[in-house]
Amino acid sequence: MKKIAIVFTAVLIGSIISGCKTKKIERIDPTQQTDLSGRWNDTDSRLVSNEMISDCMSRPWRTEFTAVKGKKPMVIIGNIKNKTTEHIESETFIKDIEKAYINSGLVGVVQAADARKELREERNDQQTYSSEETKKKWGLEKGADFMLNGVITSIVDQYGKNKVVFYQIDLELTDLQTNEKVWIGDKKIKKAITN
Repeated sequence: MKKIAIVFTAVLIGSIISGCKTKKIERIDPTQQTDLSGRWNDTDSRLVSNEMISDCMSRPWRTEFTAVKGKKPMVIIGNIKNKTTEHIESETFIKDIEKAYINSGLVGVVQAADARKELREERNDQQTYSSEETKKKWGLEKGADFMLNGVITSIVDQYGKNKVVFYQIDLELTDLQTNEKVWIGDKKIKKAITN
């Protein structure tokens, strides 16, 4: 019994000592490419959104719209479905897409439904609590001309400790007035992971 207590105590002390190791934390540039796990990450999100929106903006739909309407098109980002086997935070990807559109200066982006609800609540409060000169009027929101939707899929091929993950991102831009698809784009990423 005494022997068991000594072994138990030694194991307990060893666990405590190994648990007291200090972590080394280093700040890095947020745009620096980092791949620790091989899963979808911020670098993938940023690179895919920039490349796909650049392709989208170079296609005829935008210049045709501007020629006919005399203004830049307004886009709303709809649902981007994650059909991969891993958790992908679609909100981060959507924000990267919105940023790429807005920074192009060639299209405008309108708020999605959840954000519009919050903005409308604020506008409603202003009708009661803000001065006449500063309160915002109803019925002046810009409507979207086009909606961007998409899907992220993946295929995992694994043998032993080696794995290859293939991602395909498909996006479609649709004219909200006519339901015509005016642009379809895709981006493929393949990652080889060796443990």
